[in-house]
Amino acid sequence: MAPLQAAIVSAALVLASAAHAGPRVFTLSNGLRVIVKEDHRAPTVVQQVWYRAGSMDESTGTTGVAHVLEHMMFKGTRRVGPEEFSRLVAEAGGRDNAFTSTDYTVYHEQVHRDRLPFVMSLESDRMANLKIRPEEFAREIKVVMEERRLSYEDQPRSLLDESLLATAFAAHPYKWPTIGWMQDLQNMTWRDAAAWYKSWYAPNNATLVVVGDVDPDQVIAWAKRYYGPLARKAVPARKPLSEPEQRGMKRVVLKAPAELAYVRLGYKAPALRDPAKDWEPFAVSILVKVLGGNDAARLNQILVRERRIATSAGAEYELISRGPGMVFLNAAAAQGHGGSELETALREIVARVVAEGVSAEELQRAKVQLLAQFVYRRDSFFAQALELGELESSGLSFRDADLIPERFKAITAEQVRSAAAKYLVDDGLTVAVLDPQPLGRRPSGQAAPAGAH
Repeated sequence: MAPLQAAIVSAALVLASAAHAGPRVFTLSNGLRVIVKEDHRAPTVVQQVWYRAGSMDESTGTTGVAHVLEHMMFKGTRRVGPEEFSRLVAEAGGRDNAFTSTDYTVYHEQVHRDRLPFVMSLESDRMANLKIRPEEFAREIKVVMEERRLSYEDQPRSLLDESLLATAFAAHPYKWPTIGWMQDLQNMTWRDAAAWYKSWYAPNNATLVVVGDVDPDQVIAWAKRYYGPLARKAVPARKPLSEPEQRGMKRVVLKAPAELAYVRLGYKAPALRDPAKDWEPFAVSILVKVLGGNDAARLNQILVRERRIATSAGAEYELISRGPGMVFLNAAAAQGHGGSELETALREIVARVVAEGVSAEELQRAKVQLLAQFVYRRDSFFAQALELGELESSGLSFRDADLIPERFKAITAEQVRSAAAKYLVDDGLTVAVLDPQPLGRRPSGQAAPAGAH
C-alpha cells in the first residue's frame, strides 16, 4: 500500500505543478523583489510582504523589538489613522494579519483580485510612512507584555522551551525568544521601535509575494506604481552569526506549577543551505517523521501505546532557517511516571535508530507524509505564498520549491541512519525537564501576573 500511496502523491505533485504557471520574478529599481504566481482556481489573491528582519537581528537589551514593531505597524501612518488599516481591509472584503519569527517579519492580506491595488497602496504606505506615536506605543507594549504572560509565564511547557534554547545556544541570537525577555519589554521605549523600523523596513530588505487569480504583468505594473516610488535605504551590515561547537551534553531543569512532568530534548542539526547538494537536512527531516510524524511513529508507538509512560510524544525539525537547525523530541508523562524515566526512554529510542536504522516501510511512510505536505500546500494561495516567501527570505531561492520534493524522494534508509548517528549524539544534546510543582504555587522569585492579588 505504501508504494501505491507514494506513487499517488508523486503524481498529484506533478499535476499540481503543471496546473499553474511557474512564478515570475522582478526586481524594482529600489531593490524590492517581486514574486508573482498565477493560480486561477478562485477570484482571490494573497499579498505578502516579507521583511528579512526577525528576532535574530536584535541585540541584547532590546529583545522582542521586532515583534513589538509588528504590532505598531497597525497603529497608523501619516494618512491612515490608528487601527484603521485592518478596518479598511475588512471593508474591502478581505482579511489581514502579520507574524514575526526568528528570521523574518511578514504582513499579509487576502482579498478579491480587484482589490489588490488597494491593499498594495495600504501596504506600501506603511512600508515608508509609519507614524509611531508615543501614546500608542505605551498602550501596545502593555498588550505585548500581557501576551508574554499568557503565552510563556503561565505556560510551563513554553517556559521550558524558552529555557532549552537559552541553554542550547551559547552565542547565536536564537537563544532569546521572539517575543523578547520580559525585562527588555518593560524597559523598551517608542524610540527603540522607531529605530528598528528605520533600520530594517526598506524595499531593498523586503520581498513582495503575490499568489492568486492575477495577470503577472499587471501585478508587476501595480508594484512599480505603488512600491516603486519608495526610496532604497542603507540597512545595517549583517555580520556572520555562528554558534560555537557544543562539546558535551547540556541540561536545564525548570520548576513550575504543573500536574505532570514534561521532557524536551534538543539536538544540534544542520539547516538547508544548498538544496542541490545538501542531503543531510533531507535525511534529518525524514528521520524526524519516522520518530514523531504520526500515531504510528516510534515515539508515540513505544512511549504512549506500548509502554504507556507518556500521554503524548512527538518530534520537530525546521528544514529551512537562516540560523542553525535543531531536532526536538518531546514527551509528556503519564500519571505515575517522571521526567528521568521519559528522558531515558527517549534516548533509548534514539540509540536504537542509530544502531539499527529505519525500515523500508518507515522510510516510505515518512516520504509519503512529506510529499503530501507539498501537494496540500499547492491547494492554498496563502500556503503557496508562504513557501515562496520563506525560501527567498531564508537565503535560498523560490525556484527551489520544486527541487526540494525531488530531493526527498532520493534519500535512502542508510542516509537516514547516518544522519541520526552523526547528529543525534550526546555532545550536541540539550535536555530540558519540567519538574512539576504543586498547582497554585509560584516558584520563588517569579512575579505574579499583573492584576493578581
